[in-house]
Parts: sequence; C-alpha cells; structure tokens
Amino acid sequence: MATPDPHPDALLDALRPVVEALGGTLVSPDDADGDDVMVKWDDAVVAAVRLPDPHLDLHDALPTLIAEVEHDMGRPCAEMDRSQKQDAVALLNERGAFTLRKSVEDVAEALGVSRFTVYNYLERAEAD
Repeated sequence: MATPDPHPDALLDALRPVVEALGGTLVSPDDADGDDVMVKWDDAVVAAVRLPDPHLDLHDALPTLIAEVEHDMGRPCAEMDRSQKQDAVALLNERGAFTLRKSVEDVAEALGVSRFTVYNYLERAEAD
C-alpha cells in the first residue's frame, strides 16, 4: 500500500469530492464561521467544511441530482440510449430524487421520454 502524501493539499484533494457529494463545500480557514467543521492537519486548521443549510429550499435539488447522474454516467441525458436511461432512473431513485414533488415529470423531460416510461423504468429498477 502506498504511503499517503504528507502534505495537507493531498488531504484536501481527497476530501473535496466527499464533501461535495454531501452537499457541502470546503472553505479556507479565514472564511470559516462557527457552524463550519474544522479540518486539522498536524494541529493546524487547513480548511473548514461548510455543510448545507438544512432549511434550504429543495428547489434546485432535482436538477443537481440529474447533473450528478449525467456526470457519473459520462454523458448528458439527451445522449443516453434506452439502457443508460434505465440506469439513470435507477441511480436517481437510489439518491431519493423521486421523493421530490413533480420529479417524475421533470426526469421524463430531461430524459426525453414520457412519464409512463419513467414509471416503467422505476418499476424495473425496484424489481432488480
């Protein structure tokens, strides 16, 4: 097993995708506030994790989830074939996208399919 890089930048590079996946951001120690979680390296604060506000409106949640799935799958929804669209719906379902209001309609529009098709993909995903 390789020895980890002893520099805090390597830690921050490794931590950044995890923090972003949780909806947070890394901020500099100078920009940290009392609600941020401090990241220490050798007893020095090298960054802070700013967690998302739990009271934020979920207005942008679905577009964010769709963008993440497009990124994970390596292509925009419009360029996905049927099998990839089924996989995208399964990923969105795993990530809770369909608990949001009007999500089936919005996902159908993003994928270029009908609501009925999204429901079929969901049924297939839940059966697997």
